[in-house]
Amino acid sequence: MSIVAFTGGAMKQFPAHAIFLAAFLAAPAAGAQNVKVTPLGSHAGELCTRDRATIFEDPTGVRILYDAGQSVTGADDPRLGKIDVVILSHAHGDHIGDLKLKALESGTCARPEVVSAAPNSTTGEIVAAKNAAIVMVGPLANFIAKKAETIKGKPTEACAVNASDIVGPLSAPCTAFVQTGGTRTFRASASSKAVEIIPVPAMHESTAPIALLGEASRKNLQPDNMSLTLGPANGYVIRFTNGLVAYLSGDTGLHAEMQLVERDFYHASLMELNFGASALSPEGAAYAVNTLVQPVSVIVNHVNEAATSGGKVKPDTRTAAFMALVRGRPVYPALSGQTMEFDGSGKCVAGC
Repeated sequence: MSIVAFTGGAMKQFPAHAIFLAAFLAAPAAGAQNVKVTPLGSHAGELCTRDRATIFEDPTGVRILYDAGQSVTGADDPRLGKIDVVILSHAHGDHIGDLKLKALESGTCARPEVVSAAPNSTTGEIVAAKNAAIVMVGPLANFIAKKAETIKGKPTEACAVNASDIVGPLSAPCTAFVQTGGTRTFRASASSKAVEIIPVPAMHESTAPIALLGEASRKNLQPDNMSLTLGPANGYVIRFTNGLVAYLSGDTGLHAEMQLVERDFYHASLMELNFGASALSPEGAAYAVNTLVQPVSVIVNHVNEAATSGGKVKPDTRTAAFMALVRGRPVYPALSGQTMEFDGSGKCVAGC
């Protein structure tokens, strides 16, 4: 059997098997254009009380760690793998990582066993061990850069830029300061496309745990039960090379920029929502999703409760109450170790 085709204006015949082989070789591998999202929590397959950390992997291989927090064992956590960029929404201990898991699966989902990560923090440990770019607002970036300097024994330099991009893999940790609303781009050396990372507003505060401060700072602050504020709290917008725009809310209450910035300007199609009880009620969180941001898909994390059992959301939880109020789009609990894949439109196409 042969197939007739026109090439260069002339009609030619080709064997059918050659046409099929060429089409197969030209087609992208399954999943090659999807963004992979992997939550790292305290108990595999569950969404637990201390869970915060999430890894985002671009189709080009760039891997971004968001809010290392207390649900990793530190830089030695075997689930981390290669990390190119570390982003941090704010300085609170459950995000910067003043504590770390004693061991994977230790304790219960409601009460994981943790040990101190002072004075370096899980974020500082990971930045230093993985030679990662620190992409966050200035005071927070300076703080983490100093932790990496202490661990490595040499200063953490500013990230080198090539045609406006930071290009990985990196041979040492580096800082990439960025203000709220600014953009940093990170590109894998083998790719012509870069991932864009933009801090966006969040309604929260950003004080560092006293245990992570130096002795002089602690002596000044402890008498008044105070701590240092390390710049504004932020969420992030990440524009991936497959077209996916993800909005990571950070810890926040409701604010108008969710609509004006994340929906109207960036057109975010995937939202990872931090659902902390001190900031959002189920009704408020649902309003942020249904009315303000209107993403295609939602990942719910930072729930401050043992939200699941056997990977299923328990019906008597705040998480279940929120999910019941969301209309017209799926909500996926951030189950630890379960990798979800999202296409450029924000639709989950695997692992959900």
